[in-house]
Amino acid sequence: MPMNGFKELTQAEKLAHFRGLEQMYLAAPINRFFNPIISISEGSAEVGIPIRIEFHHAAFATHGSVYFKAMDDAGFFAASSFETEYFLLTVSFTVYFLRPIVKGEMRAFGRVVHHSQRQYISEVILTDADGAEIGRGSGMFVPSHIPLSLEMGYSRIP
Repeated sequence: MPMNGFKELTQAEKLAHFRGLEQMYLAAPINRFFNPIISISEGSAEVGIPIRIEFHHAAFATHGSVYFKAMDDAGFFAASSFETEYFLLTVSFTVYFLRPIVKGEMRAFGRVVHHSQRQYISEVILTDADGAEIGRGSGMFVPSHIPLSLEMGYSRIP
């Protein structure tokens, strides 16, 4: 699924790209609030978010916005694993809420299932800490005109 030179990268350069994306993700100001973890590999990404009471809605379960964040991030970075030059944009994302989560950690597992010249489609499964499925989602991502840069926390040093 090569785009923007991905196919020509050595394995060490691909790994450096994945680590650069992970650094960029963790450096994003919003993630100071969510305190997530991330792991990226070729065509896939895993995001974990520890559940806190601050994420609860009035019925004492985690708000759907946290489900969306975990799934969008996993799908986005699975797609970004193939994009070595530009920041991607989410153009659509569908979320299916399957069951509530109150405590523990949610984990989103994203993988690219399709790509064309200008778009990626990722599917995501969201689980609780015991591995029970709590949500599913799919999204479409396209390259922007914003280059990946040190300013955004991205660095690809093998």
